[in-house]
Order: sequence, then C-alpha cells, then structure tokens
Amino acid sequence: MSTSPYITETVTDITHWNETLFSFRTTRNQGFRFLNGQFVMMGLEVEGKPLTRAYSIASANHEDFLEFFSIKVQDGKLTSRLQHLQVGDLVYVSRKPTGTLVLRDLKPGKRLFLFATGTGLAPFMSLVHDPEMYEQFEQIILLHGVRWKSELAYKDYLEQTLPAHEFLGEEVREKLIYYPAVTRESFIHHGRLTALVQSGELFKHIGQEPLNPETDRAMICGSPAMLEDISHMLNNYGFHMSPRQGEMGDYVIERAFVEK
Repeated sequence: MSTSPYITETVTDITHWNETLFSFRTTRNQGFRFLNGQFVMMGLEVEGKPLTRAYSIASANHEDFLEFFSIKVQDGKLTSRLQHLQVGDLVYVSRKPTGTLVLRDLKPGKRLFLFATGTGLAPFMSLVHDPEMYEQFEQIILLHGVRWKSELAYKDYLEQTLPAHEFLGEEVREKLIYYPAVTRESFIHHGRLTALVQSGELFKHIGQEPLNPETDRAMICGSPAMLEDISHMLNNYGFHMSPRQGEMGDYVIERAFVEK
C-alpha cells in the first residue's frame, strides 16, 4: 500500500497582515523533519485531490508548529482559496522538504546578508531562530524590501519580540540587524535593496563596511526578477553562487518562490 506524499495538518492560528498578505500556523507531525530555510509543497484538497504550491517554512525546525507566509491572489488557483482559511481547517504538507536556502551550502564567512522581498521573508523567519546561524556568523543583516509599509509583516516581531527571546535574545541583540525598506511611500529606508546597497546608503545607515566577497555571504529569496537583480549585483562584486544543492558558494538563492 503506497503512503501518501502528504501529511495532513490542522490550522491553529491565522494573521492577516493587510489586504494582500497573511500568515498561518498549523500543527506539526512529530515525525516531520526539515532544515531551517527549506520549503515544502503545501496546499488544500480541491475536487478530491491535493492542490499544492512551494511554500517556505517560516517557523524554525525546533518549534512544535509549522508557519507559512502567503500572498492573496484573487484569481490564484490556490491562494484565492488559502486566504479564506479558518482555524480548524486542514492543509496538506509534503513529507519531503527541500530547498537551497540552507546554511550548509554557504562557505564560512563573517557577515551574512539575507535579502528578501515580499513573502520571500518566510525562510529567513525560520533562520533567525537558528542558533547555528548565530554561531557561524559575527553579523547577520536581514533586508526586507516591500512596496508599501503595510507589507512589512513581522516588523514588530523582529524589532521588539525576537530581541527579547528567552534563549536567542542575547545573540539577536548582538548580531542581527533588521533593515526594512519601502519603495512606494516615504519611509526611513526608501528604495530598492540593490540601490540601497550600491549607493552605500545601507552601509551608512547600519554603520558597516561595504560588501566584500572575502568575508560576506548571502541568501536571496523573492520574485524571479529580484533574484536576478541581486544575483547580478553580487556577481559584479565578485561573489560566486553555490552551483548546485550540496555545494558551497558565497551565496545561495531560492528558485521555488510561490507566485500564486
């Protein structure tokens, strides 16, 4: 008898950040294992069979729940349905997590830059809870680029709650710099992430040295266009991408970004 490739989990909590973004938590099967930064296929039963898309896990692998961060697309095959989730509803989660945003595929370094736009923040929400990341790097700079201030999901959590975390708080306060940036309305950090890096404005704001491929490493998660822009920028600085899963590089990207 074949085992289903999916585990069924129950929705336990839902947060609507604004009219286009929401996150939710589910139960977690005790046998389910993953690396922080990985993704699963996640979704709903539609017309008697699973309809799933790639979603990064936003919770850490040592937590007893799973968390997902999603856009709402009115005509999206899956997200048009997902956005109406209620506590108690069931979702499918694939048994086999995968993905390239994992610490083991980065060469050793001193600073780690986490570049995210939109819901590309999800895998980094998992990683900011990973003690291993704080052991491996002296400084972690989490950059989250969005269009509107209301899209800065998790901002209060990253600025206030995480630094007070019972176990990680001290490491977070010492090593993590959270840098939100907005493009379409006025904000303390205004502009695209690439422009803020290349102009030097980012480094002036955070009091750090410019990018250096000798000591810096990076992870990128966002839309295909964003992945291309930031990869191109890093390549111009002399960085080399991890060629494939399981091989170390100066930076890694996640290609399986959920669009709909």
